[in-house]
Amino acid sequence: MWVTVLLGAAFLVLQAYEYHHLYTALNLKLSSGVFGSTFFMLTGFHGFHVFLGMLMLLFITLRLHSGHFTAQRHFGFEGAVWYWHFVDVVWLGLYLLVYWL
Repeated sequence: MWVTVLLGAAFLVLQAYEYHHLYTALNLKLSSGVFGSTFFMLTGFHGFHVFLGMLMLLFITLRLHSGHFTAQRHFGFEGAVWYWHFVDVVWLGLYLLVYWL
C-alpha cells in the first residue's frame, strides 16, 4: 500500500511540474479561454481526489497495522480501495479526453 501512496505522490509532483511548465513556457492560464479553464479544472479536481485517496490509504494502512480490521470487519478498507480504483478509472477517461482528443 505504501507503493501506491508513493505513486500517488509522484503523480501529484508530475502534475505540479506540468502546471508550472504550461504556465511559464506555454502561457496557459485559467484565463486563457475555454481550454485553459477546462484543463485546469478537470486535472485540478482529479489531483485533489488523488490527494484525498492518498490520505485515505495512509489512514487505512495505519489502521491495518494497528489491527483494526478483521475478516468480518473491513468495510473501511474496501471503501478506500474502491475509491482509489474509481479515481484510477476516472483518470483514464480524463487522459483520453484532455491529452488525446
